[in-house]
Amino acid sequence: MTRHYRIPALCTLLIFSAVYSAGAQQSVQKRAITHEDVWLMKRVGAPVASPDGRWVIFSVVDPAYDESAQVSDLWIAPVDGSAAPRRLTSTRAGESGAVWSPDGRRIAFAARREGDDASQIYVLDITGGGEAQRVTSISTGARSPQWRPDGGAILFASSVFPGADDDEANRKAAAERRARKYRARVYESFPIRNWDRWLDDAKTHVFIQSLESGAKAKDLLAGARLAAQPGFAGVPTSGGEELQAVWAPDGASVIFTASVNRNQAAYSETPNHLFQVSVSGGEPKQLTSGADSHSSPRFSPDGRTLYCTISVKGEKIYSLTRLARIDWPAAGKPQVLTAAFDRSVSSFGISPDNRTIYLTAEDAGRENIYSCPASGGAVKPEIELKQGAYSGLSVAARSPSPVLVALWESAVNPAEVVRIDIAAKRHALISGFNADRVAAIDWQPLREFWFESKRGKRIHNLIALPPGFDENKKYPLFVLIHGGPHSMWRDQFFTRWNYHLLAAPGYVVLLTDYTGSTGYGERFAQEIEGDPLKGPADEINEAADEAIRLYKFVDAGRQAAGGASYGGHLANWLEATTTRYKCLISHAGLVNLESQWGTSDVIYSRERTNGGPHWERGRIWDEQNPIRYAKNFKTPMLVTIGEQDFRVPLNNSLENWSVLQRMRVPSKLIVFPDENHWILKGENSRFFYQEVHAWLDRWLNIAPGGGASTGRGSR
Repeated sequence: MTRHYRIPALCTLLIFSAVYSAGAQQSVQKRAITHEDVWLMKRVGAPVASPDGRWVIFSVVDPAYDESAQVSDLWIAPVDGSAAPRRLTSTRAGESGAVWSPDGRRIAFAARREGDDASQIYVLDITGGGEAQRVTSISTGARSPQWRPDGGAILFASSVFPGADDDEANRKAAAERRARKYRARVYESFPIRNWDRWLDDAKTHVFIQSLESGAKAKDLLAGARLAAQPGFAGVPTSGGEELQAVWAPDGASVIFTASVNRNQAAYSETPNHLFQVSVSGGEPKQLTSGADSHSSPRFSPDGRTLYCTISVKGEKIYSLTRLARIDWPAAGKPQVLTAAFDRSVSSFGISPDNRTIYLTAEDAGRENIYSCPASGGAVKPEIELKQGAYSGLSVAARSPSPVLVALWESAVNPAEVVRIDIAAKRHALISGFNADRVAAIDWQPLREFWFESKRGKRIHNLIALPPGFDENKKYPLFVLIHGGPHSMWRDQFFTRWNYHLLAAPGYVVLLTDYTGSTGYGERFAQEIEGDPLKGPADEINEAADEAIRLYKFVDAGRQAAGGASYGGHLANWLEATTTRYKCLISHAGLVNLESQWGTSDVIYSRERTNGGPHWERGRIWDEQNPIRYAKNFKTPMLVTIGEQDFRVPLNNSLENWSVLQRMRVPSKLIVFPDENHWILKGENSRFFYQEVHAWLDRWLNIAPGGGASTGRGSR
């Protein structure tokens, strides 16, 4: 049952950072971080500010090792910090996609509650009280709600069967498939898999649900030639695809994002474009075109401008995500606003006076707040963090002055909701769910250093230190390699590859942003193309040398390295090219460029990175393919993989394992049957960390009571 809480009147302003940090300032006995600390920290979702800027809603997951015991609910808090957050919902099933109504009196969200066969849209009256009311009843399920500007209808997304123009047809199609006596997947074009699931012929459509009594949901793309094209698809996500639909300001049409040639993904780029469809249905109008990819449409508060992100395609595979504007309703060619800003836009919001765009962007391990004029102009930093990263920025649409809320976190502070004070260049905590647990842990903020590589590049690094750290002792070095490659090590709290949990037995953990990483400009990220493994691996080795030179507490005789995904690829390259490390760890790493190309769910970008298809025998396929150097494999290696991983499929880990065993290299293989590219289940995660620590301990000779030692380890 959903519980409703009446919201108290606003009180005098309190800085909630002081309220929530009070417990943290008490004298407590510090202890090393445990897996329970990492796994059981409450997980706070991206906040959504109310239109008037007075309130913020967000989800909070109360995790558990038993998935059936995990709880996820919506919470609400006053933005000014005058009262503690309050729980809005209390049900077994979690909610997603919560959004405010235009008048700020209701919220809509998706949830699968008791009696629902699939997720549906619910509406909860914040000011009037009462239970959340289900407003959709569609067999294919409903997600991603958005309110019509007048509050009288909600649009949502649902995945439907080909040729099914209404819900009755979808029910019939589902029943026919259940009745089949055979089980087979049949394909005539790429792609066939995504992340951890096989794709089927269902297509995501945009629906409208009027809130009038007895109204039925209307499929805006039913019968449209666009949606019937074999290449029609939404923006891919790890869980499926989304059309990112939003209402036009007059409520007479809907804007959405889609690709029209996804079926050509084996041999072509598949850009996303913006489309407009009338609420009465009919054929959608394409608003953008060309090779550039557009996504994340959003209207200004006055409805005169449509903003979106744009990835300008050139000769290189990687390009920055920039911000663009389209005059409305003229809907002409997009004007790029951040062309001179050498960083990718992560999230953005428009000020209530329509004059300023606030955005977040990665920069050297942080994610900062920036702004730019809505009409175009220079991007300027607003808050450049000394520690941590912002994400999930939300800007109130109709507040008297700009109200910005976001998540903030660091490696020693799990994500919490904050209000951002642009004028004061700081933020104040709105939530503090993990303060007591955080205060009990013996950990330090990350340190950082830069160095110039042998290729003349400035390379940024972070290091995490173990509990009970003593500058005068020696600690083994664990070089942790990030995936991507187009990502970066962030000053952030992770459940996967948590820096401090890895360091807990007594390691110094080194985090290097090699060539290809984001947060250092477009060219730096692009320069991995044509040099996918050797150049980045050389920089990782040089970073370890620099850490040893800078920090006398690093034991040069005890080094290990490992990573996941692209980090696993690089770990396998280290296996092939150096014996400096006492042991290696490779999770979801390729060992054979050719078999990875042929079995991954993404292939064309790999082909371009390596200079053409492998049958043309370009030099990279041979010169930077770890398996070609199998005779050099000597370093003990732990190989781990999720059996449901379709991004770096199981076969590559099995190939790696076979080579290691053939070459009689001490090695261990762990396959997680119910995991994908990531290890997401609590007990699997706990076992993974135990095995990683045991492997490092075995080869780095951890001293009794911790990693500190004055000796030199041996293999």
